[in-house]
Amino acid sequence: MQQRRSLAGRPSGTDGSDFSYRMVVDSRYQRVAQGRSRLRALILIQAVVQLVAALPLILSVWKGEAVHALSALSLAIGIFSLLVGELGRRRSRAGLLRVYLVASSVSIVVSVACVFKSNLTFENAQNWEAKKLELLQGSRVFLGSVLQVVVIKTVISLIHNMSPPKRAS
Repeated sequence: MQQRRSLAGRPSGTDGSDFSYRMVVDSRYQRVAQGRSRLRALILIQAVVQLVAALPLILSVWKGEAVHALSALSLAIGIFSLLVGELGRRRSRAGLLRVYLVASSVSIVVSVACVFKSNLTFENAQNWEAKKLELLQGSRVFLGSVLQVVVIKTVISLIHNMSPPKRAS
């Protein structure tokens, strides 16, 4: 039997007095849905940051120069973390989200180490052309670090809301 919808949006045959019997979604599930959508946007931004990280590596391979091992390691860990994070977000798996959190944090730490190893200074203004990629790399790492703080907060909140509520004993 098919129920018709009225123009007011209320199903036919009800006057609204059955409101107390209708199910209400727990706010925890609403917070999980909001956290998952927020995490989707953050993963997308992190993917753009990883794409920017890949540019100097692609350019150095294209020019036939040596590839920085720390940059390649950071990029590989970052891409792995994005894949695991997206899988954990889609399936609402707390374990995968924890792996994503650790892997993306390690990727940022390795990126910071790479920037410190490159010894980014602005002493020589004549060598500005050579410093452009290093400046881009430093800016990317700074943006990635700030983004990682937001990701950590979001993922911890999401995992907390996905966990079943603790019962009082």
